[in-house]
Amino acid sequence: MTNLGDLEVFSRVVSTGSMSAAGRALGFSPAVISKRIKRLEDRLGTRLLQRTTRQISLTEAGQGFYDRVLGVLAGIEEAEAFASGRSGQPQGTLRITAPTSFGRMHVAPHLARFIETHADLVVNIVLSDEFSDIVADGFDLAIRIGELSDSTLVARKLVPVRRILCASPAYLAERGRPSTVGDLADHICLRQHNHDIWKLEGPEGVLSYRPQGRLITNSSEVVREAVLSGAGIALRSTWDVGGDLKSGRLVQVLPAWEGSRNIFVSALYPSRQFLPAKVRLFIDYLAGIYGPEPYWER
Repeated sequence: MTNLGDLEVFSRVVSTGSMSAAGRALGFSPAVISKRIKRLEDRLGTRLLQRTTRQISLTEAGQGFYDRVLGVLAGIEEAEAFASGRSGQPQGTLRITAPTSFGRMHVAPHLARFIETHADLVVNIVLSDEFSDIVADGFDLAIRIGELSDSTLVARKLVPVRRILCASPAYLAERGRPSTVGDLADHICLRQHNHDIWKLEGPEGVLSYRPQGRLITNSSEVVREAVLSGAGIALRSTWDVGGDLKSGRLVQVLPAWEGSRNIFVSALYPSRQFLPAKVRLFIDYLAGIYGPEPYWER
């Protein structure tokens, strides 16, 4: 009978895409990982992986074997959970990556209740505006903001993102209010931290506008502070500036024009076939908090 540890090694190599990453996740050297894979292939009498100096890919036999191995590993985990009385309960460490501002404002404040509810779970959250490779870096889950693109990852939309043009009352008192998108050329428009163009939707359809402001930064929070200080007009998400709009520190401009409606806060994870309870429960928890109408819009 095949060593079950070899199945776990094989599954981790496939999911991470490299023997080095699999070794780091399992605590083995790449040489040990390679030997375990060769032992499995020798026992089965077939090649499961095609190896080059740059990448690893599944053979046809390897793909079919992998699809079935996932079910075997899931069954073992379920059996262990049943025998120990922990069926369906999260355990271990849940590793999450999230954008810096959103994570600080709308994930971190909700962690305490989740942790209190699940006593056997440790939450490790890393905030970064860089898109990490969640599989290679060992994350269970990534919170991402943007348009969903084709990916090998599974994505669940949590809540739509509404983006508006806004400025401080002091800036508008000095420079006046734009009445058309064309008027933005006469204003200071703050660039996005990721340097994306403004994708706007309004009465004339969809258009793109590239702001030419003289502030350049890699920090979304710097852009937020700049617009609050009266430095210009910015395209901001309501999850970020909702409180400032309610307090009057910021004012929406060109209300007929808003950002693309195809932007979402989404939860991304590696595989639908083998989804740990800790990941499923945390995604459901956030979805319940944000709801169909997020609290920052109320």
